[in-house]
Amino acid sequence: MRNALSFTPPDLQDARCTTVRRRHVFYIPGYDPEARSRYRLLFVREWSRYAKRFPEGRREISRAELSADGLVQSWTVSAPDRGEGAETRYDVLLWDDLVAVDFARSRFVSVALLVAGTLQTILSGLLFRFYRLSWKYGNVILYPFVMVILLTLLSVAIGAIVHAHLGNWFGHSLGLPIWVSLPLGVVAGLVWIKAIEAVLNRIFFWQLLNDWVFNWQHGRGRRPDYERRLDAFADYVLSALAARKAAGETVDEVMIVGHSSGGLTAAEVTARLLARDAEIGRTGPAFSLVTLGSGLPLVALQPSAKRLRAEIARLVTDRRVVWCDFHAPQDWMNFPGFNPLHDLDLGLCGQPVANPLVRSARFRDLLSPETYRRVRFRPFRMHFQFLLANERPGAYDFFAMTLGPQPLRQRVLDPAASLEPALPL
Repeated sequence: MRNALSFTPPDLQDARCTTVRRRHVFYIPGYDPEARSRYRLLFVREWSRYAKRFPEGRREISRAELSADGLVQSWTVSAPDRGEGAETRYDVLLWDDLVAVDFARSRFVSVALLVAGTLQTILSGLLFRFYRLSWKYGNVILYPFVMVILLTLLSVAIGAIVHAHLGNWFGHSLGLPIWVSLPLGVVAGLVWIKAIEAVLNRIFFWQLLNDWVFNWQHGRGRRPDYERRLDAFADYVLSALAARKAAGETVDEVMIVGHSSGGLTAAEVTARLLARDAEIGRTGPAFSLVTLGSGLPLVALQPSAKRLRAEIARLVTDRRVVWCDFHAPQDWMNFPGFNPLHDLDLGLCGQPVANPLVRSARFRDLLSPETYRRVRFRPFRMHFQFLLANERPGAYDFFAMTLGPQPLRQRVLDPAASLEPALPL
């Protein structure tokens, strides 16, 4: 049965009416080999569009700076010169180098891993659980596997035709010996795959293939490089906050934001922060976690992912953090209505439940009818709507959430108030 699209934890504390003057956002992109060049440009472009559509005081966006280790890209957005709004430090935590390594490995190895992971998921019944949560995402998961089957069959057919015409199969063939015609047929069957590489990239074949392989490997505890990066991210967040405190800078809200596969990463980093720092979220700035269009179930539902489920249980029961999970039924690559309380065996043993707030972004309401008709069948475009400027006012608003004066808890629990200043020009 389909889960409700909205959920408020029974033990969540009421929102306090506070104003955020300074916010520190740690943004974690999804499984993207081009993250360090994509998200800065995306932010600036979409903010420009947003500022033209909605009344907002003028803001300055600083130049981006890359940390010495290449893991963090940072810039600052000033408070508006009129009206309310927060000065926001924006740190993008990068793991695109790990993704690039996956993309650089042998295509044969990637396909072999995909086949192994998909067959294991089918035989264990896990794929059917994914389909029950979201039939759209189930199709996305199965898409590269079906493509591999089709491409293999076409390669065999092309190879067989070339072999037949070069050998002694037909009267008009070249009559080459089998030890020549057969290898040439095999080569022909492989070369055409390379020839359509650009097409495969345009239809996101390799992107989705490697993404699924990563999630499968992570769920089975076979990504030590990624685990080390999670620890590095947690270290950076703590050191960045300590540096601001030492400098006497007041921060009103610390927000960890993750999109797509980065939603899972954001949850894992947040759980590590709560485990390492007993004071975070208890004293000082409010502590918030935002997951956007997350594919968290892809890993969390795997039987071997016990550590991840323990981290999610920590997030669910810890009052020091406010976790809001935004999804959208129109997005093909998320799980609308997924709720870890109902869909994961967390073993809470009656502990009070403080998280997550589950909300639908309601993309249909944020876009004009013309735009919605144009993009509704473009899965990646719709998936990125979480990060794009609204065309209409809505309870979900990426820029109001990260740059506005309301803390996350207040904004989500009182959406009517959050809409008041967002009147279109």
